[in-house]
Amino acid sequence: MSSEHEAEKLPDQKSRSSSEDLAEKSEPETPDVESADEKDVAPEPAIEYPTGFQFFTVIAALLLNVFLVALDQTIVATAIPKITDEFKGLDQVGWYASAYFMTFGGFQSTWGKIFKYFPLKITFLTSIILFEVGSLICGVAPNADTLIAGRAIAGLGAAGIATGAYVIVAFAVEPKSRATYNGMMAAMYGVSAIAGPLLGGAFSDKVTWRWCFYINLPIGGLVGGLILIFFRTPSAAKPAEATLKEKVIQMDLVGAALVMGALISFILGMQYGGQTKSWSSSVVIGLLVGSPLMWIAFVAWELYMGDRAMIPWRLLKQRSVWVGGLFQFLLGGSYFIVLYYLPIYFQSVDGTSPIGSGVRNLPMIIPVVIASMVGGIFITKTGRVAIVAVFGSVLATICAGLLYSMDVHTSTGKWIGYQIIGGTGWGIAWMCSMVIVQAYSKPEDISTSTAINLFLQLLGGALGVAAAQSAFVNKMSKTLRRTAPGINPMQVIVTGATQIRSSFPPEAVPGIVEAYMQGIKVAFILVIAFMSLSVLVSLMLDFRPLPANREGKDVVIAA
Repeated sequence: MSSEHEAEKLPDQKSRSSSEDLAEKSEPETPDVESADEKDVAPEPAIEYPTGFQFFTVIAALLLNVFLVALDQTIVATAIPKITDEFKGLDQVGWYASAYFMTFGGFQSTWGKIFKYFPLKITFLTSIILFEVGSLICGVAPNADTLIAGRAIAGLGAAGIATGAYVIVAFAVEPKSRATYNGMMAAMYGVSAIAGPLLGGAFSDKVTWRWCFYINLPIGGLVGGLILIFFRTPSAAKPAEATLKEKVIQMDLVGAALVMGALISFILGMQYGGQTKSWSSSVVIGLLVGSPLMWIAFVAWELYMGDRAMIPWRLLKQRSVWVGGLFQFLLGGSYFIVLYYLPIYFQSVDGTSPIGSGVRNLPMIIPVVIASMVGGIFITKTGRVAIVAVFGSVLATICAGLLYSMDVHTSTGKWIGYQIIGGTGWGIAWMCSMVIVQAYSKPEDISTSTAINLFLQLLGGALGVAAAQSAFVNKMSKTLRRTAPGINPMQVIVTGATQIRSSFPPEAVPGIVEAYMQGIKVAFILVIAFMSLSVLVSLMLDFRPLPANREGKDVVIAA
């Protein structure tokens, strides 16, 4: 889309920064998406990088901050059964994850624009404050609705932290070293994936699940203090000049609102359908029809907004962006379903404690960390991303099929082996799309392209967990009528997963456990579907080495 066409369609075009205009004018028109991807690689402007103690303090603070944000994605998983015990209900489980993913993903691009048009340091500290406020609300929540609201606010802050951390590293680390620090950022997600289930289980068992959120307060405060004292905004990070009106337009708040509306409609439809309301009720039908209509409205709005959109068509039409984003959407949907439903399997079917459940998740989480680092090294040296993506998605698909085969009598050796296969697959595939997107992006497009990728990953998680929750509860309720005919399904739904054996007669427990198992198996069917599609999408990636490797250099991944 040419800049002249944009100027005609959008009245405030003249207020855009001169650097942005220059970037558009220098962009060649070409129908060849492949070549457009390759030509988009441009030299970066000269930047003064911090050194010494200041540099390492800022990097340490960023890594710790990313760890907290990632921890909030995983720490709740093993605590959910205890939360359902206190708040009495399985029907809200999908919201505990989706509320966080929804705002985390939905506002990625908005934060990217905020970092572009407002002071970097102040904006980043604001995102930390929002995350802390959301965590505090979760910690003191007296009911499920308040907890969900707190999760949404924390996700909003987390979106700014995640985007801002990448932006700060881009200005704080020399290009030749960014791959190393990008790997360290990815490792924080891996470390949190290990620590999350263990900490969530330990807090739920020994103290209270509320400490899953209280832990963010002192650590987040420390990180904010370090950034406030030691980070100096570089001159190259000067906010783009624009009027206040233009800045607000650039944030695309209408687009973000449409995404939130579409997600909320879908999640509510999934929550109500077959549980509190029949699938044929006007409310459920209205919600499930309204969601795709809002997605259509979102697409139309984004096309109208052009380069001001949260997902600019100029970027999305590049194969590296849309294929990589779709791949990340499918990975996010599948991985988070497994992450949230394996603990339910261990605590309800096997009767393990939250801590024991966290330990039983380690065979998947540890390979995720190791495989992500090994995959990063391989990609850095060879530039062969597509091969890694295909191999990882195939392994994760095999794992999904094996998880579906589990039952109430599955041996320890089997579920350990299944998780090792899946952890290896998800681990090596996880960073592939981010590498591709950043390798083909102009420096001025890196923050937006990164935000699009993270948005689609978390969108997959939000929709995947919501769909899995609906499938799980509906299948469990239906099975209960056969396996435990004397038990009211709604009573099981409002009983926490860890209280099955203490809340129902001993003779009814086997039937309830079997119903749980059947519900979990349906959730794993969704994982099979997501990962099977991811294999097909991975075959659409470019199998040639990335541009830097074609020139005989290691891949430089912009953080």
